[in-house]
Amino acid sequence: MRLASGLAAIALGSNLASRFGDREANLREAIRRLAALGEVKAVSRFHDTEPVGYTDQPRFLNGAVVLETSLAPEELMRALLEVEQEMGRERVITKGPRVIDLDLLLYGDEVINTAELTLPHPEMHARRFVLEPLKEVAGEWVHPVLGLSVDEMLRRLG
Repeated sequence: MRLASGLAAIALGSNLASRFGDREANLREAIRRLAALGEVKAVSRFHDTEPVGYTDQPRFLNGAVVLETSLAPEELMRALLEVEQEMGRERVITKGPRVIDLDLLLYGDEVINTAELTLPHPEMHARRFVLEPLKEVAGEWVHPVLGLSVDEMLRRLG
């Protein structure tokens, strides 16, 4: 199934407490803020996951959202970064601990490769912690470069 522009898939993650509360409270606050950028169409369950890459940090809580928005992909990406910053995200260690992480995974069938934005997200197909929640809200969404649905990408991870 191919989806129209204006629909965005966004991955959420948190592994630090904040002024909003625990990891789950951070994800819920991020979803509340995403609603100001458009209409939240679907929200996955939250998944407790091991850190990937930099492993000397607390476990993550991950989720996925489908957002319908009138923002262009680049505008949406800037807005996601602003939400991260407003919520207290500090980029100290690459793939390190964070209050909130918002990744723009897909935006309709858009394929973009600029200094500001790469769509689809270049690592989404290899990340179980991204694909499992995304499957719950957009399992049939087709990766516009690989031609595989979210379900198929997850099955290929084994």
